[in-house]
Amino acid sequence: MSLQYGQVWQYLPDFLVGAAVALWIAAVAFAGGLLIGLFGAAVLQFGPRPARALVGAYVRFFTWTPQLVQIFFLFFALPEVGIILSPFTAVLIGMTLNAGAYLTEIERGGFASVPRAELDAAETLGFSRVQTVWYVIAPHVVRALYPALSNHYIIMTLGTSMAAIFGVEELTGRALNANAISFRSVEIFSVVAVIYIALTIVASTLLWFVGRWMFRIKAKVF
Repeated sequence: MSLQYGQVWQYLPDFLVGAAVALWIAAVAFAGGLLIGLFGAAVLQFGPRPARALVGAYVRFFTWTPQLVQIFFLFFALPEVGIILSPFTAVLIGMTLNAGAYLTEIERGGFASVPRAELDAAETLGFSRVQTVWYVIAPHVVRALYPALSNHYIIMTLGTSMAAIFGVEELTGRALNANAISFRSVEIFSVVAVIYIALTIVASTLLWFVGRWMFRIKAKVF
């Protein structure tokens, strides 16, 4: 078997567009999941028992079932009750809800690690519960759990490949389309693998800049 990469380079611009779509999906889903996780962790830490039970049920459901099954439910089951989602929307909502459940558990650990002195200081200054979470706890959580949050974002970036199952033309989806035309599977998917490695580097670099700029975290790209 001879490798014919010359037949694949014509698809490279299309692959790069797909890579940008993958980064966009991961970034939006992670940002939404981070906010859900912050709210969920706050409820688990400070909320009344019924609210804690509700958040706990949400976390267990989305961490005890596969993400792919969750997206299948959104895409195929919701139309039965009149809710029709586009493939892109179903994937984005599914990944956001799944990320929210995992990040709730991650951020919950960060809530527990906040020094009592900082909470007492916020109370002395007259901060409300919401202000305490936003101005005192959230920055501490991000700094303390930055490595765990960063790793989850990288996993989400690579996990966008499942969107191809639903016809979303991110990187893997576009690779499947190119393979169906050229039948050069080895060449196409080896190139795509390299692009995913580059995506990981790009995502890690973005996280490094965000950590350094917003939270003054001495993070490393690798």
